[in-house]
Amino acid sequence: MVKWNSNNHHCHILNVDGSCLRTPIRAGFGGVIRNSAGLYLSGFSGFIADSTDILLAELSAIHRGLLMAVDMDYEELVCYSVSLLSINLITGQASKYHAYAVLIQDIKDLLVSHNFTVQHCLREGNQCADFMAKLGASSNDEYLIHSSPPQDLPDLLRNDGVGIYFPRA
Repeated sequence: MVKWNSNNHHCHILNVDGSCLRTPIRAGFGGVIRNSAGLYLSGFSGFIADSTDILLAELSAIHRGLLMAVDMDYEELVCYSVSLLSINLITGQASKYHAYAVLIQDIKDLLVSHNFTVQHCLREGNQCADFMAKLGASSNDEYLIHSSPPQDLPDLLRNDGVGIYFPRA
């Protein structure tokens, strides 16, 4: 059983996700920033034109989320992603010849210059970010900030806030 939690971090929490939907496939990304109690502070979603690459979507979600946190002047933040590959590329030694080497380095630079960290989480505990990523993939907006939760997200936020457990698929 899995639930969203802040893992006792007393800072801002960023949950991010990437998504590829439909035929033809559309790539998107999204995320939600909350305080350690789970209260919604802001969110974002976006569509990646001419891409069907889930890794690009996952890395874009992390990058855009960290940039949003910088813009909001957050000093401490933990970013959770379901993409273990993305986390490993960011925390490890990615090749300078990797297709997304510049994006990965930009993320690393944001982490080093701020008190931000990235961690892996399970999909079942990341449903709000999954919702935002699917919203991004189904829209035509390259990047959209959601200062209040989009329709249908409040129910997911409420589930997280009360600590509902979900079975691990």
